[in-house]
Amino acid sequence: MSEAKNQETVNNENEAVVQPEEETLEQAQEAVEHDVEALLEEARAEAEKHKDMALRVQADMENLRRRTRMDVESAHKFALEKFVNALIPALDSMEMGIDAANKEDASIDSIREGLDMTFKQLLDVLGEFNVERVNPTGEKFDPQLHEAMTMVPSPDHESNTVIETFQKGYTLNERLVRAARVVVAQ
Repeated sequence: MSEAKNQETVNNENEAVVQPEEETLEQAQEAVEHDVEALLEEARAEAEKHKDMALRVQADMENLRRRTRMDVESAHKFALEKFVNALIPALDSMEMGIDAANKEDASIDSIREGLDMTFKQLLDVLGEFNVERVNPTGEKFDPQLHEAMTMVPSPDHESNTVIETFQKGYTLNERLVRAARVVVAQ
């Protein structure tokens, strides 16, 4: 009997020793699961934060694209506004000249004077916007700026000299807009 009691005592002691190890293992598993859940929550929060940032950046880019498109459209629509404003006084002068020419007391000299003033006003506006006239009479023929309508023999001019300009040319910021049409000496 005493031997059986001793055996039971030994078993109880072993259980006592084993039981804390099982509890520690379970506690460790719970702690790891808790840590994993916490890390997972943290990762989800971080992912949500990045998703929100990405959506904000995408919305900002859409707004920037829309504003840029509107600015470009506005620039295209109103690019000539300054030029038109500069031309309006010349048109007003031309209209006043037409009205003056229709009066009974209008003279050829007053009409001519009005036309000259309006023409000068138009040239001033063009010059203000870097439009230059090409009037090459007396200069060497330049195929980059002149269009030869014909070549004629001329003992009074050097060969390849522009002797007459039919139609003046124009440049805009030194780029040819229209070539001058000219007669060139052979």
